[in-house]
Amino acid sequence: MSYLEYRVQSVPKGLGKVLYLNWALIVLLTAVASTGFLMLYSVAGGSFRPWAEPQMERFAMGMTAMFIVAMVPIFFWRNVAALAYAISIALLVGVELFGTTGMGATRWIDLGFVRLQPSELTKITLVMLLAAYYDWLDINKVSRPLWVLVPLLLVLIPTALVLKQPDLGTAILLVSGSGIVMFAAGVHWAYFAAVIASGVGLVTAVLQSRGTPWQLLKDYQYRRIDTFLDPDTDPLGAGYHITQSKIALGSGGWTGRGFMQGTQSRLNFLPEKHTDFIFTTLAEEFGFVGGLSLLALYALIIVFCISSAMQNKDRFSALLTIGIAATFFLYFAVNMSMVMGLAPVVGVPLPLVSYGGSAMLVLLAAFGLVQSAHVHRPRGRA
Repeated sequence: MSYLEYRVQSVPKGLGKVLYLNWALIVLLTAVASTGFLMLYSVAGGSFRPWAEPQMERFAMGMTAMFIVAMVPIFFWRNVAALAYAISIALLVGVELFGTTGMGATRWIDLGFVRLQPSELTKITLVMLLAAYYDWLDINKVSRPLWVLVPLLLVLIPTALVLKQPDLGTAILLVSGSGIVMFAAGVHWAYFAAVIASGVGLVTAVLQSRGTPWQLLKDYQYRRIDTFLDPDTDPLGAGYHITQSKIALGSGGWTGRGFMQGTQSRLNFLPEKHTDFIFTTLAEEFGFVGGLSLLALYALIIVFCISSAMQNKDRFSALLTIGIAATFFLYFAVNMSMVMGLAPVVGVPLPLVSYGGSAMLVLLAAFGLVQSAHVHRPRGRA
């Protein structure tokens, strides 16, 4: 469907657009964020300060942004996708030049009233540009090598800049989220098989090279791999985070110790309990049932996004929605895998639950794009 055809379709006008919002999605997002407020209140010892209250304020700002973005026609966001991507790249370069350092990494730009993490914005602008690219590209050219090279370059540029910060977690999300968009756009599976095979080969070469004259990694990097595979080899050092996380997860049992009764978080054994490891706090206090309930909320959000994408006849809108849903999925999948010891600790927050401003604001604005695609999809001729 061309955009000329799309524009003549009957779409909601003015304030009537509010009625076409996906309100079930809004309720689910609010429920997840409220879970985060509850846990931040708990880890602060029964106080809204210093984490829960600022998080609530950011959520209010993010929801406002979501409604504003949702009211803007989706074709506008298609037209500014390249500009948004260019701005995010410029901000990533800005991080290299005058970024703010925290916990050994330079990932933020201090704007005075807020510390902006451009890599969070890039996750969404990259999805926007890829969706616009495949909407523009003829379907018969999608899998041709030359036209596959273009999106690869678009992905590699921000990924390289993010890895320099360093931020492995965000780099993984950028590559994985982009790959899902490309797959959904129709890129042949053989390209993905080649990438996976290359990855397996690289990992094998890295492991086999240990102790040889052509060793591919430094000794300390191999020790990090050892710690991931067996945290008990360094329980008070590199393995401390994941060891304490597993203790908290296990002590929660089926129904948990009770609200504000988690010993690992209350006695400060659990590091980063309000950010990357907040899921373990929830699991300790509410047990397997609480963790599964949060996972169910996340799953429903993904289901609503995919359902909206399948109903949308506009290629850009469908790919954009799938890309944002994939990015959201990768957020919580990587975080939960990380805190359970199934993946290395890479510093990916639990979406809408972990304390933090940039991730929450960007995610809610991204769901505004999903809402815009949902509200402005064609519903029959006028």
